Amino acid sequence: MFETIRYDVKDGIAWLILNRPDKLNAFIAQMNREVKEAIKAASFDEQVRCVVITGEGRAFCSGQDLSEVDELMDHGQVLRDHYGPMIKQIRQCGKPIIAAVNGVAAGAGFSLALACDFRLVSERASFLNAFIHVGLIPDSGNLYYLTQLVGQSKAAELAILGEKVPAKDAVAMGLANRLISSESWDADVSAFAAHLATLPTKAIGLIKRSLKAVTELSFEDYLEQEAQGQRIAGLTTDHREGIDAFMQKRKPVYSGQ
Repeated sequence: MFETIRYDVKDGIAWLILNRPDKLNAFIAQMNREVKEAIKAASFDEQVRCVVITGEGRAFCSGQDLSEVDELMDHGQVLRDHYGPMIKQIRQCGKPIIAAVNGVAAGAGFSLALACDFRLVSERASFLNAFIHVGLIPDSGNLYYLTQLVGQSKAAELAILGEKVPAKDAVAMGLANRLISSESWDADVSAFAAHLATLPTKAIGLIKRSLKAVTELSFEDYLEQEAQGQRIAGLTTDHREGIDAFMQKRKPVYSGQ
């Protein structure tokens, strides 16, 4: 089904693996499309309760494959046609999405990680806003997400100086959520994803919608959306299960419904 990525669903987790290791998983237009299609499939698959995006080999994603770039290219149109739709699909997904950053995440690969809900980083991982080094600006939603995570001053530093951020520093500045040792990488990423897959999936989707609304709505409008979201959450099977489990003093078993 896919040529530039691998996509597999197992135990409620959709694994999306960028699969161009010889090119450090650099983006080509086909990969943009395939990531978008895979995220869309995960969004509508009721068996999927969590998505993990990671890279094959030693890199997460090195950004745009420069062999596809030429001097006549309209970079803005490339964003409109390929990167924008991919990032929008990730933003619209109601399932929790983990960027398991196993190596370098540079350029649009950095942007891809930023668009996810969680960033788990290997000791070998690093982030690099490489755009400045080729005379471009950060794209694919990069600064939109980066300023929310680290603030405008630090985002400006990372964008304009274009310095590499090692995994440990990324966690310290709030850019990444967890630092995971290389020895336990596969097990710990799987465990984190498995835990997310046991939580109330519809409530997570509503939380994601509320987090987006914080930057988009006035406080009064936010409170109204909050009330609407809580009404929807209160009608879910998982809400009922949570109440029943509390009353019966047992661990809840959520179905994602």
